[in-house]
Amino acid sequence: MHIHILGICGTFMAGIAHIALQKGHTVTGSDENIYPPMSDQLASTGIKLTLGYENTDDASRADLIIMGNAMKRGHPVVEYVLREQLPYISGPQWLYEQVLSHKKVLAVAGTHGKTTTSSMVNWILTEAGLNPSFLIGGVPGNFDVSAKFTDSPYFVIEADEYDSAFFDKRSKFLHYHPTVAILNNCEFDHADIFDTINEIQRQFHFLIRTIPDTGTIIRPYHDINLDAAQKMGCWTPLVTVGDPKADWSFKLIADDASVFEVFYQGKSQGKVEWSIWGLHNAHNAIAAIAAAKAVGVDPHVAIVALGNFKTSTRRMELKGKVRDISVYDDFAHHPTAIETTLGGFRARIGKSPRIIAVLELRSYTMRTGHHQDTLAASLKDANAVHILKPLENTWDVNKLIQQAVVPTTLYSEVDDVVQGVINDANPGDHIVVMSNGGFGGIHGKLLGSL
Repeated sequence: MHIHILGICGTFMAGIAHIALQKGHTVTGSDENIYPPMSDQLASTGIKLTLGYENTDDASRADLIIMGNAMKRGHPVVEYVLREQLPYISGPQWLYEQVLSHKKVLAVAGTHGKTTTSSMVNWILTEAGLNPSFLIGGVPGNFDVSAKFTDSPYFVIEADEYDSAFFDKRSKFLHYHPTVAILNNCEFDHADIFDTINEIQRQFHFLIRTIPDTGTIIRPYHDINLDAAQKMGCWTPLVTVGDPKADWSFKLIADDASVFEVFYQGKSQGKVEWSIWGLHNAHNAIAAIAAAKAVGVDPHVAIVALGNFKTSTRRMELKGKVRDISVYDDFAHHPTAIETTLGGFRARIGKSPRIIAVLELRSYTMRTGHHQDTLAASLKDANAVHILKPLENTWDVNKLIQQAVVPTTLYSEVDDVVQGVINDANPGDHIVVMSNGGFGGIHGKLLGSL
């Protein structure tokens, strides 16, 4: 079958493309934004890519069109598909019907930590010899692709609460029907499709409704928004993590969380010693160990596996070091993620080295000011902050300077950000670039200028 994918360069849709190819289909695709790491992954497969949504040739020849949730009415190719009554489907629905309905699904949901935690689960199951299929919203550090289809009964998936398509406004994770679900956390995000936290809580509750009573839900001991979702009804056994009173807990041995001891029902299971750091990653690890145990993997096996775990691309990924100045890339789209990342990095490197935070207000929720009251405080562990302002003028971005707890500069152009950071940086500094997009190739520009 010839499948044409619209919006193919999104992290989820690129994974769909990879799985479809492995299942023997001919795959083509188009997108208006093509940048790493997904563009590199797709290029390695030989999939034909078309830039933009004006060309309808591949769609006209395809047996099925899979539409990403970035597609909108008004795009020429979308109008062509509807006008010609060509067969189309959303990515999540195709994945369930063609793949997940035949698998035991381990899904990782939450506002934060989905990519890292699902990568951990996948690595643990792989090291345990279970050879899982997977689809993760980034390239896991222990693998060279974001998605893989195998004959294993297990499938690990990053489960996003974002909507499925312009014609299917259900959260993507409602299509997955997991047996084991990690609910990492729940906060307000995606203001383009959700008006209140209550709407997000309800989507998480709908996910809970799809999990069988023979399955397992893994969640933090404390999370008021998950509490609200759970109180709407829960029919699946719960496993709690993170708190000393929880089923699974941990005790830091190193302040930066590079070494910690794991406990299950109060009994030590061993120590995780890894190259990863940050309290948030210790929480992610505990949830991953619990999920693996839910499908029969011994905790000791999981702990040993995590000792060799590597973070995904765009998770504090070191892009280069010039003149003793390090440049990192981090996928950040929410004040909580910014705060935990910078806080963990500060614990890692100590008080003296300077951290220069470089932030693009790119996600809809960030650029429209929904987090304007908490954003400045989330950057407190940096020594200097450089922010690219959004194109929209729906709020007064200059308030960030008034609220700043560290020196903060705003810019309108990427090249101006680069110049400002270069003027600010000194040997020994760490430049942390945070964005959920390509940020105009700023990493290469910074390294080139340095």
